[in-house]
Amino acid sequence: MTAGAGRGGEPGFVREKRTEALTHLDAGGHARMVDVSGKDVTARSACATGRVLLSAAAVAALRAGDVPKGDAIAVARIAGIAGAKRTPDLIPLCHPIGLHGVTVDLAVTDEGVDITATTRTADRTGVEMEALTSVSVAGLALIDMVKSIDPAAVITDVRVEWKEGGKTGRWTRP
Repeated sequence: MTAGAGRGGEPGFVREKRTEALTHLDAGGHARMVDVSGKDVTARSACATGRVLLSAAAVAALRAGDVPKGDAIAVARIAGIAGAKRTPDLIPLCHPIGLHGVTVDLAVTDEGVDITATTRTADRTGVEMEALTSVSVAGLALIDMVKSIDPAAVITDVRVEWKEGGKTGRWTRP
């Protein structure tokens, strides 16, 4: 294992060295979609979170329902659901799966909006990419809704919090 500053500057991030072949490359080193047809269909779910950092004026407009474009939270929620459903169209090697449930929760805080997306399926591969895409698209839609108030809004800290199902079981962010 190697340790270092790691992803996002997280101290102590540990990356395990892989000894097996890379699954998304063929014998010639070309990208390929992994064949999951032999895997068992199991219930799988994942949760991702992220934040949109906003100015005090944008937070006040969200709380008062005074965003010029309309209900920014409702639009972001629907965009997050739609984003999860379109994940394989956006991420080249992501499998199209039967997405059975998506919930997107948005909470206005003093610093902006916290976004949580939970995705569910009964399929042969996980749904963490769908949860991440959901959070990202919800954040983009929120920025589009408030950009006239806060052109400096920032999406940050998009990450998987937990995932479960399949052969590996449950994983939770330490």
